[in-house]
Amino acid sequence: MATRFRSVAARLVCLAVMVVGIGGVPSAAAAPVYPVGEADGFYAAPGDLADYAAGDVVRSRQVAAAGFPGVAWQLLYRSVNSAGVPVAAVTTVLVPAGGGNRPLVSYQPFVNSLGVRCAPSHSLFDGTMQEAPALNLLLARGWAVAVPDHLGPTSAYGAARLGGTLTLDGIRAVQRFAPAGLAASPVGMAGYSGGGMATGFAAALAPKYAPELPIVGAAQGGVPVNLATLARDVGSTPNQLFGLGFAAAVGLEREYPDRVRLEPRLNPAGLALRDRIANACATEIIDAGANRRLSDVFTGGALDDDPATAQVLRENSIQDFDGVPRVPVYQWHGTDDVVSPQAVRDVTGRYCRAGTPVRLDMIPGADHGAAMLAGAPRALDYLADRFAGRPAPSTC
Repeated sequence: MATRFRSVAARLVCLAVMVVGIGGVPSAAAAPVYPVGEADGFYAAPGDLADYAAGDVVRSRQVAAAGFPGVAWQLLYRSVNSAGVPVAAVTTVLVPAGGGNRPLVSYQPFVNSLGVRCAPSHSLFDGTMQEAPALNLLLARGWAVAVPDHLGPTSAYGAARLGGTLTLDGIRAVQRFAPAGLAASPVGMAGYSGGGMATGFAAALAPKYAPELPIVGAAQGGVPVNLATLARDVGSTPNQLFGLGFAAAVGLEREYPDRVRLEPRLNPAGLALRDRIANACATEIIDAGANRRLSDVFTGGALDDDPATAQVLRENSIQDFDGVPRVPVYQWHGTDDVVSPQAVRDVTGRYCRAGTPVRLDMIPGADHGAAMLAGAPRALDYLADRFAGRPAPSTC
């Protein structure tokens, strides 16, 4: 299992490879390419969605908890996208047998896909979420687990701030869903890499967006805290995982269609790649884009060419977001990670100066995959201590 988790984590290092090439002047014909819609009517937003409050449950269903103990539900709830427009989102909640108001962990998977069929609400149960068996470690502690589809209804891969918002509203939904018995549960959040981005944004957004939530701590690892930095670090040469970065650009265009436009800057190969992966999951994306580089799909240009695109990247980079978590944070990162360790240190320093207790573990010699494996057990113990009310450690 460790080898498989390492393989999955290694796929995440190129989250922003291709975003250095997005931008330029939109043309009238340019438009985002969205995924094929969800065929299951459960996911459909009702016409009166705007009448619901953020985090309200629109509909629910019990699902077979294959591979997990206890009972599972899926909740459709009201949230908002990056433009403040109401959207319907889904979270899956797993509750082991026993009494109510047990600790609740919102776990944000490292979803790196563009097809809605790849969302956690599907992949948890169809065998395609490779880290899914590890959720049993949380359930074995007696914790309930919520797993939001934090890329949203258009699978906007790369839109990290959206992921934070959907995570917080997903927690609200779970606590408002009476059958789960979690209304008074203390809440922890956890995620690695892309899931760490959603977790980190949720922690930083919570003081203003969801101050009522009883969040006691967040554990986030391998977080790309600056998309532009990551793009510069890994985007200029052929890369086996090039497709993942390109997919992040497609996802950002979906979430910011008035500010990010790919089509005016894509050459024929780039247009073909975009269309090929528009509904793809991670493995398909990796295969389609393997060993390409910027010049293979773009006609030229860089991040700073387009101020609107540069602003979108800043808005989705934790390092540039001025919000600060008001709950204890456990952050872990490999010293040999291509995802900038120094940027993580800088964010931690800012949080420390603001008074947030942060324990930062820099794991010597670890790359992106190795760091995940080394830090995950510590993250679980860290959340267990927060649930137990123990004082939060700090390396500030």
